[in-house]
Amino acid sequence: MTTMKAVRAHHRGGPEQLVFEVAPRPEPARGEVLVAVHAASITADELTWEETWTDRSGPGGRDRTPIIPSHEMSGVVAALGPGVIDVAVGDEVYGLIPFARDGAAAEFVSVTADVLAAKPVTIDHDTAAAIPLAALTAWQALVDHAALQANDHVLIHGAAGGVGSFAVQMAAHLGARVTATARQGDRAFVQGLGAADVVDYENDRFEDRVKGVDVVLDLVGGQTQARSWRVLRPGGVLVSIAVPPDPSLAVKHRARGVYFIVEPDRGQLETIARLVDSGRLTPIVDRVVPLADSRAAYEGLETEHHRGKVVLHVAG
Repeated sequence: MTTMKAVRAHHRGGPEQLVFEVAPRPEPARGEVLVAVHAASITADELTWEETWTDRSGPGGRDRTPIIPSHEMSGVVAALGPGVIDVAVGDEVYGLIPFARDGAAAEFVSVTADVLAAKPVTIDHDTAAAIPLAALTAWQALVDHAALQANDHVLIHGAAGGVGSFAVQMAAHLGARVTATARQGDRAFVQGLGAADVVDYENDRFEDRVKGVDVVLDLVGGQTQARSWRVLRPGGVLVSIAVPPDPSLAVKHRARGVYFIVEPDRGQLETIARLVDSGRLTPIVDRVVPLADSRAAYEGLETEHHRGKVVLHVAG
């Protein structure tokens, strides 16, 4: 087999550039694994990232079009490149694909072996595909960058979304007190994830309800981030994946600001898989759509409200 079905964009742009077509099947290079994709998950703004289209995150990268989107996947190892010894053909795996290479909206994807971990055994591939990017982002924000501790108070903005739904569960698992912002219609859902208090951001101002928090996890940016400084205790930390926090505001409020981009991490995926299999972490899937309907799924991310992740079903 030398070809496969894939979703590709031949020119830069948004979802309107995506086409479902026959494409060359990749071959694994040294240190790489060919995965037969069973499911992939999509992210709202990935078509705006520089590394989606080039081979680097900053300016001056080499154009990679046509590109294949979607960087979190679950599937079965189909072939091994030279030098791979820690996975085997037939293994069920999941992982986060580095952003500056083709993604998993296709029947096959070739990735370096070190970004793959064994899929949680208690869930199917569609559910597993909802985990890697969102759960790794939440884990790295709370554990690596915020150093969240038991009994800390954390405020999580955007708690009903893909990252937020994992962050609420993880923070509660770590023993923190969780306050979250979400729509009124998502209140019960977010409380069910482990939030002690949910602020309806459409009708209430969180800064009137919350103060002295140890950690703010900002998944929104804009005025939400700017208003968040005043609820932090001195010495607290604001962690954002939306936009870099203003250093001058961090100094003014005697707090710390952190911006980061999630990175693949096999060890963390293994930890997350154990949490899933033990029932302490539940991936939230908004809906599953066929691979052929990927363009409409990406368009929906721009216009519709979602709980958790939208997953592309590829095979199985």
